[in-house]
Amino acid sequence: MLWKRSAVLRFYSVCGLLLQAAASKNKVKGSQGQFPLTQNVTVVEGGTAILTCRVDQNDNTSLQWSNPAQQTLYFDDKKALRDNRIELVRASWHELSISVSDVSLSDEGQYTCSLFTMPVKTSKAYLTVLGVPEKPQISGFSSPVMEGDLMQLTCKTSGSKPAADIRWFKNDKEIKDVKYLKEEDANRKTFTVSSTLDFRVDRSDDGVAVICRVDHESLNATPQVAMQVLEIHYTPSVKIIPSTPFPQEGQPLILTCESKGKPLPEPVLWTKDGGELPDPDRMVVSGRELNILFLNKTDNGTYRCEATNTIGQSSAEYVLIVHDPNALAGQAGPDHALIGGIVAVVVFVTLCSIFLLGRYLARHKGTYLTNEAKGAEDAPDADTAIINAEGSQVNAEEKKEYFI
Repeated sequence: MLWKRSAVLRFYSVCGLLLQAAASKNKVKGSQGQFPLTQNVTVVEGGTAILTCRVDQNDNTSLQWSNPAQQTLYFDDKKALRDNRIELVRASWHELSISVSDVSLSDEGQYTCSLFTMPVKTSKAYLTVLGVPEKPQISGFSSPVMEGDLMQLTCKTSGSKPAADIRWFKNDKEIKDVKYLKEEDANRKTFTVSSTLDFRVDRSDDGVAVICRVDHESLNATPQVAMQVLEIHYTPSVKIIPSTPFPQEGQPLILTCESKGKPLPEPVLWTKDGGELPDPDRMVVSGRELNILFLNKTDNGTYRCEATNTIGQSSAEYVLIVHDPNALAGQAGPDHALIGGIVAVVVFVTLCSIFLLGRYLARHKGTYLTNEAKGAEDAPDADTAIINAEGSQVNAEEKKEYFI
């Protein structure tokens, strides 16, 4: 097989020399304007690369593609190298295009397109092969982590070319203060990159997803990610919630001990004034609730709820003051008395105003009728009576004014 391959290569090399000699004997004036044109190509490892060589002006001169090792791949439409990955795409006097499928990192390099004029003209095309980074892995997490501990997570990916970029996210917010390391792989073509994230955890980190994201031009804007959900153990936090803000004598009261922690504290311990509950018949503990069936003054005091888990212990206190229902009702009295007083003042002022207005109207009406009657007594007829009444009214007003 090797001697057959060598024979084929020698055959195409001889053909190339013969074509060059023929070109030198039959050179046309336009040959000086003939130039092959190529473009650099970038392809992802495992993909397919298309190498294209074009000649705008060609006088039936042959085109040839050769690899970085200067082996002839195609001479016009004739395949020279026995590689099933290499196929002819298009062959004409103006173009020679070939494809290389399942590209590997070893295919990277400078490819040459030759136009067999005299002298031979060439154009170079560099094939860049991108190494795809492997799926990242996060290491360094051991569950569970105690609140306040320093956590160190490392994200690593191999096989990228050029070196990939690693970014960290926590609660969808990027973390900038990280360490980055790049190392060359054994093949001396790809890289292994790693990034280390250091931070001190607290209870708010419990259940949070920490994400390592790998960005690379071979991923077509779809980054690879690795995720680690944190599990943080912490001491309980305790709060007491009463069923009513104003406990009254004779009424029931429920005190709820709200405790949060990991692991979850269960059960809780209730005490009063540093000792046990004094009246178990009236003070019933059910889960996290203390139910006092009916309150009295002896229930006044400080109630304490205590929660414990494997990490630690925490407690909260509630000072109970039992109120007298009558005293609470009396406290609302002054407000009603104030409102009643205001209403009484308004009614009194209104009645006084109506009385004064009535007296004023009555005085003026009596004066008018008296003057009119007085003018009618001495009048011989009706007309004279009206005139006398008007005169008397004027005199009455004058007197009234003088009286005032």
